[in-house]
Amino acid sequence: MSRPTNDIGIRSDNSRAVAFSDAVFAIIITLLVLDLRVPDVPPGRLLFGLLEQWPSYLAYLASYTYVAIVWLNHKGAFNRVKESDRGLHWVNLLVLFTTALLPFPTAVVSHALQEHDQQDQRVAVAFYALIGALLCASWLAFFHYLARRKDLLVAEVSERHFPTERVRALVGVILYAAAGLIGYLVAPLAGLVIFVVLPLFYAVTSAGLYQVPFTRRFAPRPPQSEN
Repeated sequence: MSRPTNDIGIRSDNSRAVAFSDAVFAIIITLLVLDLRVPDVPPGRLLFGLLEQWPSYLAYLASYTYVAIVWLNHKGAFNRVKESDRGLHWVNLLVLFTTALLPFPTAVVSHALQEHDQQDQRVAVAFYALIGALLCASWLAFFHYLARRKDLLVAEVSERHFPTERVRALVGVILYAAAGLIGYLVAPLAGLVIFVVLPLFYAVTSAGLYQVPFTRRFAPRPPQSEN
């Protein structure tokens, strides 16, 4: 049941929430680059030192892409929201909180790959998977809240959009958990492959799973008027 839209001090437009979120995303992306350092090598070994740091470059690229995709998903979601309330602010802060954790596991994975210790690599992959699962779980809470609060949405948004978006988030929770288990119990490289594939899935569906032509083909059509 829709709640009143004139709750003074509770309802607001989205400008401040979006501006704050964009600032947080910008800071997160900036923090990612701090793990890239000049290699500590003797004279004449700079090229070797730079090449030896390839895990840092790979980890930076992967996490930068992931944060960029999170921003695209965030933008797509708020384009469908006409106003915010306290509950939406809290679930949005939860998304920002989990996204802000990404630089830490990125640095952990980068360090573990450079040290060539397989046990540490297993732990690092499992740790990254844990943060990825938490991030997807925060999106699940975000989409679930909007699925229940249709009064916050613009009129043109399909009733199926945010309920369907919960599926995208749940897929991430399951696959990140699987990546962590596979990376820890089987092979770290297998978990890393899933880390690369999942952001691609979220990039393709950044406008919403309901907007993907393949999924819309199987979506039930609204009942037609008898007139």
